[in-house]
Amino acid sequence: MSDFDPQMLKGLLTLLLLSLLAERDDYGYSLVERLRAGGLGEVAEGTVYPALARVERSGYVATYHVPSDRGPARKYYRLSEAGRDELHARVDAWHRLAHVVEHFTKGIEL
Repeated sequence: MSDFDPQMLKGLLTLLLLSLLAERDDYGYSLVERLRAGGLGEVAEGTVYPALARVERSGYVATYHVPSDRGPARKYYRLSEAGRDELHARVDAWHRLAHVVEHFTKGIEL
C-alpha cells in the first residue's frame, strides 16, 4: 500500500476520502491519484475502490456518471449531507485520538 501501516490507513481511508470529496466531486482513479500526491505513496486502487463502495452504501456519497472521451462513462462521487456530517464527526474523533497518541508518545527518542 505505502510506507504506512495498512491497518491504520484502512481505518483512516473513509476520513481521507470524505475530506477529498468535500473539496470537489471526483471519480475513483482521480481520488487514488490525489491520495498518492498527498503523501500516501503507492496506495492501492484495490484498497480505495472498496472503501468508495462502503461510503456509497453508507449514504455518505451520491454518485453520477459523466461521459468520457476515452471509454465508458466515469462514476463520480459527491459528498452527501450525511457524508458531511460524518466527515465532521470523523475529523473531531481524529483530533481527539491524535491528542491521546501525542500524550503517550511525546518524548520518545527514536
